Amino acid sequence: MKQPEVDQELQGFFQAMKEKDQSISVPDFPEIKKTNTIKWWIPVGIAASLAAGFFLLGEKEPPAPPAPIGEVVIITLEAGPNQEMQFNIEHTNEMDIWESPTASLLTEY
Repeated sequence: MKQPEVDQELQGFFQAMKEKDQSISVPDFPEIKKTNTIKWWIPVGIAASLAAGFFLLGEKEPPAPPAPIGEVVIITLEAGPNQEMQFNIEHTNEMDIWESPTASLLTEY
């Protein structure tokens, strides 16, 4: 078996690579100075957002109440003679009686 020979060759190869890597000089990298600008920009940005929100979304005038309804048109569909359907159009100033569109289902079925 050639296993021990192969292992010795691999160990020798990697040992030579390690020694070669040890001889390479590593350049010094300059230290990066951390700036403190981010630390004070965050609270200033939050404060500016809150101030803008209070000024823009602050007190608003309440909306004017809706104008009263002048004229109401009531259109109904009624069964006429001989089971004919007829439209009935009424003009009024107030809507005093309101019937839901599905109320007929309760009485007919």
